[in-house]
Amino acid sequence: MAQAKVWVLKQHFDGFPKDSDFELKVEQLSEPANGEVLLEALFLSVDPYMRPFSSFRMKAEDVMIGTQVAKVIKSNNPSFPVGCHVVGRSGWRTHTLSDGSDLTKILDDWPHDVSLSRALGAIGMPGLTALYGLEEVCAIKPGETLLVNAAAGAVGSVVGQIAKLKGCKVVGSAGGDDKVAYLKELGFDQAFNYKTVPSLEEALKNASPEGYDCYFESVGGHFSSVAIPQMKDLGRIAVCGAISLYNDSTPQTGPYQQMTMIVKQLKMEGFLVGRWEHKNEESLKRLLTWMQEGKLKCKEHVTVGFENMPAAFMGMLKGDNIGKAIVKV
Repeated sequence: MAQAKVWVLKQHFDGFPKDSDFELKVEQLSEPANGEVLLEALFLSVDPYMRPFSSFRMKAEDVMIGTQVAKVIKSNNPSFPVGCHVVGRSGWRTHTLSDGSDLTKILDDWPHDVSLSRALGAIGMPGLTALYGLEEVCAIKPGETLLVNAAAGAVGSVVGQIAKLKGCKVVGSAGGDDKVAYLKELGFDQAFNYKTVPSLEEALKNASPEGYDCYFESVGGHFSSVAIPQMKDLGRIAVCGAISLYNDSTPQTGPYQQMTMIVKQLKMEGFLVGRWEHKNEESLKRLLTWMQEGKLKCKEHVTVGFENMPAAFMGMLKGDNIGKAIVKV
């Protein structure tokens, strides 16, 4: 029998998460039944979506939701032989029994010199979010100007690089001078620290006086209220997150931008990456090719130790990371 360490949600978050909201437990797992595999986690992801999704997809004492890269160590499922690597929606667990329905095999031609942790970042869900938000929602075109916030994070940093590959001007906002420096390394045309500029409105105007064709939104709240009036007519806004709202005990209010959206005829669309799951294999190969060609750079913020999952999660929500936040078991 295998022993699994698991982090459970002891109680729903009230405001910003705290250590006492989590509890580390131990489970005894049986041998894999027919059609099942036993997984051993190698890397686990911590992502902003876990904070809001936990409120409506989980109940107290559930294992924390999340994705991991794992190795198959026992198998009674021919689709997942021993030794293969998978991405699984197993949550915060060191070991998992799975029937394979929630697993995706890592690409067969995954390069040996690329860490498998990338399958949780630029060559995984965050990279796909960036790609589909730009291509499917914004339908971005060469020569257009893109605004992206949380631009030094797992999604935003890929958004900006893909937009540059497509011949666009890219303006990025981030919450630290070190993050702004990183965006300039990635080739962003303009980047600024939203925490230190005297006026967010003036910073956006100075970065692109002519306005913005597309806006990739991950922050929401005040930033969104200031950015929307600076869209060009017929601008498109892809909304994949609202991290400035996730930890609020009291909901934020206005200003409200409906008149601006009407007059400028803006398109604003929220999306979940799973809508285009049928395209994932081809899309992941494109992202991997760009990375191998040096066109897509991927920074990771790695925390070592499964026992540090809550700390890594809370640090990510505070913005401690540049690039993808990963926990290495």
